[in-house]
Amino acid sequence: MTTARLPLFPLNAVLFPGLVLPLNVFEQRYRAMMRDLLKTDEAEPRRFAVVAIRDGREVAPTAPGLPDQTALPEKGPAAGFGPDPIQAFHRVGCIADAAQILERPDGGFEVMATGTTRVKLLSVDASGPYLTAELEEIPEEQGDEAGTLAEGVLRAFRNYQKRLAGARERSLTTSELPDDPSVVSYLVAAAAVLDTPSKQRLLQAPDTATRLREELSLLRAETAVLRHLPSLPAVDLTRAPTSPN
Repeated sequence: MTTARLPLFPLNAVLFPGLVLPLNVFEQRYRAMMRDLLKTDEAEPRRFAVVAIRDGREVAPTAPGLPDQTALPEKGPAAGFGPDPIQAFHRVGCIADAAQILERPDGGFEVMATGTTRVKLLSVDASGPYLTAELEEIPEEQGDEAGTLAEGVLRAFRNYQKRLAGARERSLTTSELPDDPSVVSYLVAAAAVLDTPSKQRLLQAPDTATRLREELSLLRAETAVLRHLPSLPAVDLTRAPTSPN
């Protein structure tokens, strides 16, 4: 297995391979990370790892607030994640490649990154200005009947998207959807309106076929629910919402 040590960017969201991730960077620890990434040779990828924060695991205060108005924000690379930061994170994440890092006049950054490869979180180091992690790349195995399952997921996704967008909205055409089963599985996982634990389960599925089977079940269940709800706004299929930190 290939291992690497990379900067670690925890989010209250799941990043999938192929998903575009806009970031609004303003915390000091992540500003330091972006400044270091900008030092990377332009011919090399500017990589960092994204992991989802476990529900309820942002355990330390990050700003003054009631009832103690004199409390100071916690500082440092592990602020908000407790004494053993790795316990606050899901153990499977995704490498992000920052194609664009723009520094604002206020010292913050606007970043546009793309998910590339799934990784397993082995250890977390909080000794520097920001968290870094030892990571192991996870190969993408197809599994049995991935191609057939992908076709079924695409059909279910079209039905789901129509229900989600409403009859007045334009629905996707076949030409707009990919053929590769693993790409289908990640696109659908990113586009479906699911909670973080559900998306995390899809990210860490052992192979593409397993992910597609779970997506088929989820899409059918969600479509059945949407039949009884008013129209909802369409979901952007290639971008996640801009993530503040």
